[in-house]
Amino acid sequence: MQSAKTKIQNDKEKFKREFIARLIALTVRVLRFAPELRKDKSLWAVADQLIRCTGSIGANVVEAKGSASTRDYTHFFEIALKSANETKYWLVVVREYSVGLREEANSILDEVDQIGKILGSSVLTLKGKR
Repeated sequence: MQSAKTKIQNDKEKFKREFIARLIALTVRVLRFAPELRKDKSLWAVADQLIRCTGSIGANVVEAKGSASTRDYTHFFEIALKSANETKYWLVVVREYSVGLREEANSILDEVDQIGKILGSSVLTLKGKR
């Protein structure tokens, strides 16, 4: 039988694995959405930027795992949060620009918003403000 401390550690590890899988799924989803954006030449640059900032969310969370200090770890999470905020901005732009892309943009936006809340909460916890 596992101790309460071991169970908490296992739950944390499971959450981290699931969160990273969720970030990968988000990036793949945006990569699949990008060709739809590129059907309108004026959205080509937006598609590229959306791919970069969405990918940056997951990349920085994964990069944090190799951090040498808590400060460094926190910094990577702060960058991931900034990338999530940028992703939300570009999705709102797409949503407002194109009625045909609105449904998928809103759906992705909802996922990014949830991820942003997790990242924001993590940053507050890491900084001891929670």
